[in-house]
Amino acid sequence: MMLALVDIQSGNLHSVENALRAAGAADVTITADPELIRQADRVVLPGVGAFGACAANLRSVDGLEASLRQRVLDDGVPFLGICVGMQLLAEHGEELGHHRGLGWFAGSVRRLDPAGTDAKVPHMGWNDVSPRGDHPLVPAGEAYFLHSFAYEGEGVIAQTSHAGQVTAAIGRDNIVGVQFHPEKSQRYGLDLLARFLKWRP
Repeated sequence: MMLALVDIQSGNLHSVENALRAAGAADVTITADPELIRQADRVVLPGVGAFGACAANLRSVDGLEASLRQRVLDDGVPFLGICVGMQLLAEHGEELGHHRGLGWFAGSVRRLDPAGTDAKVPHMGWNDVSPRGDHPLVPAGEAYFLHSFAYEGEGVIAQTSHAGQVTAAIGRDNIVGVQFHPEKSQRYGLDLLARFLKWRP
């Protein structure tokens, strides 16, 4: 089973790779090659930084967006988006301008606004993950978050609390995205990655 860890020149790819291997992945390929992604049995898209920069990096590789759409949406292989990799599934993001996302989920990514509370931006550190419903990959627990913008829209399967309810995970069919960092979330994160590796949506 080949897992494609998509390289959009953003984030701690090797930390995610190490966590995937610790969770049981034997064949992890860090790549932005559309042909390799079309051969992948599972796809993970991590991202750290600004939404617009991550979207631009993804689209700077000829054929990368099309290969992701084909393999994930058409072929139905399991997909996991992490942090900005989850946010990119939205239609657009509002960080440092208005930027087009992949549009796989009807929603947008907007700045956290904890005005009038003691909550700080960025939302950083450990926080509860509270499922909405019963998704096999994202149970109740505690995970590590680091973000200033959050997804709002369809497909929310888990939330966390930071001056109100904030999206912690989204999902539909063979696609899951998590706002938190599984690779920094110790046992909870490793268990989630292990479930992803065995997932048969």
